[in-house]
Amino acid sequence: MSGPLLALFLGYALGSIPFGLILTRIAGAGDLRAIGSGNIGATNVLRTGRKGLAAATVLLDMAKGTAAVVIAHLLFDQAPLAAFGAFFGHLYPVWLKFAGGKGVATLFGLLLAFSLIGALGWMAPVAYAVVWLGMLALTRISSLAGLSAAFAAPVTAALLGRFDLAILFLGFALLVFWKHRANVGRLFAGTEPKLGARRG
Repeated sequence: MSGPLLALFLGYALGSIPFGLILTRIAGAGDLRAIGSGNIGATNVLRTGRKGLAAATVLLDMAKGTAAVVIAHLLFDQAPLAAFGAFFGHLYPVWLKFAGGKGVATLFGLLLAFSLIGALGWMAPVAYAVVWLGMLALTRISSLAGLSAAFAAPVTAALLGRFDLAILFLGFALLVFWKHRANVGRLFAGTEPKLGARRG
């Protein structure tokens, strides 16, 4: 059982690194948790006015998911467990009293990883990116774009014949939905802010 446990631990350790919080503190932008929505993800980093920091947060949140899966696959042949650990770690990091991000960028990083190790075709991350960026360009609502992309992941995995991974990604998509539940309420109420809008 050492391999699966180590893969899970490795995934959680990498996934729980709060890059948004770290980058904004290094840059002197203050405590991200006291800004806007209080979330540690890239959308809230953008509310600091630092577009470069927001882009770096997206890339690093993606990269930690990718790294966790690829390393665990090479060392332990336990990619799905590492993916779960990384995703759960991002959403619920012990270092921040389990108040983490919402998982959209990290989920994209996981899709990239499964493509890199040959478990999924490249259609999976490409479809995710197209839905994510397309919905963002169309609506300028970050939460709606992220939710749409998250639910595109299990659909694409199923279309590629990987029903085992489709179930895993469906679980991830449901967790993304749960983390966005306040956003979903605002979407139905028509009060969800568009990208770039400031929130108190």
